[in-house]
Amino acid sequence: MTPIIEAWFVFVVSVAGWLNREQDKAVQYLLAQNKVLKEQLKDKGGRIRFTDEQRRLLAVKAKALGRAGLRILDTIVTPDTLLRWHHELIAKKYDGSGRREPGRPRVMPEIEALVVRMATENRWGYLRIVGALRNLGHTVARTTVANILKRHGIEPAPERKTTWKEFIRSHWEVLAATDFFTVEVWSPVGLVRYHVFFVMAVATRRVHIAGIIHDPYGGWMEQIARNLTDAFDGFLQGKRYLIHDRDPLFTKKFRDIIATAGTKSVRLPPRSPNLNPHAERFVLSIKSECLDRLILFSEDQLRRVCKEYVSHYHCERNHQGLDNDLIDKSRLAANADGPVVGTERLGGLLKYYRRAA
Repeated sequence: MTPIIEAWFVFVVSVAGWLNREQDKAVQYLLAQNKVLKEQLKDKGGRIRFTDEQRRLLAVKAKALGRAGLRILDTIVTPDTLLRWHHELIAKKYDGSGRREPGRPRVMPEIEALVVRMATENRWGYLRIVGALRNLGHTVARTTVANILKRHGIEPAPERKTTWKEFIRSHWEVLAATDFFTVEVWSPVGLVRYHVFFVMAVATRRVHIAGIIHDPYGGWMEQIARNLTDAFDGFLQGKRYLIHDRDPLFTKKFRDIIATAGTKSVRLPPRSPNLNPHAERFVLSIKSECLDRLILFSEDQLRRVCKEYVSHYHCERNHQGLDNDLIDKSRLAANADGPVVGTERLGGLLKYYRRAA
């Protein structure tokens, strides 16, 4: 075989091999395409909708042919679509977004809790909170504090309203509360309703029964106001605020008398007993522990029962609002090793245990 013939033979074989490989690629793609098409027509019919697995199969085969080779074939989708699927497949392989957290990391839960605590316990603005956190060794930006408060639904300092809880805490020692409760007493003419008017020093929980009457009226209330503000032994001495509801018995004359003595009347919104909780709790206590367990037959008996209960309330009853302590500890025995003695009031209805001196 001459060199020319041999070279021509090698060239023909090379071209045939190249054409065969290209045809094989086309055949492989057409086989895959027909398989997908048959599945689509068999299962659904109408418009062809590809699954992710089908798109992946066609994209891999199309990449081997290239855009020029795909244009020669009558494919189900356009060459550009097939190549786009292939690029998306590659992008998903190197996509690390599933392992990344969005944005900058949030502040530590400890710092977030401190920001919320400082904002709810004080009327501090953003910069004041930033400075307080710096004192504790935490460096936080103003915008971070603002975002934390916004996330917890806390308004900026100028828009933050004073709550009743904040008001009571800031005026604890100069705050008094008052209210009425009623008691049914048997009389020769049947049941008679008596009104018991009391005042409480909120900080100490000390209670004063200011008056008991069958039918309270304005003049009686005015005299009660004078007694409470007496310069020598008035219960409201040193109190700046008196909380009460909107009962008509708290007349303007009553409020003016206590205001003259330096005590401001704070009237509660309508139908809001939860804003005078300490007075309401005393009413619940005296009724559930004493009055609801007795049948009363005279005003004198009612007065004696109230007096006995108030003494028990001050000196013998522990109060959860005072860390489960007594209001008046003067009667506690100094001897911690003496025998335990039980004392009774109202025939054993109220009991108290103490160490004998």
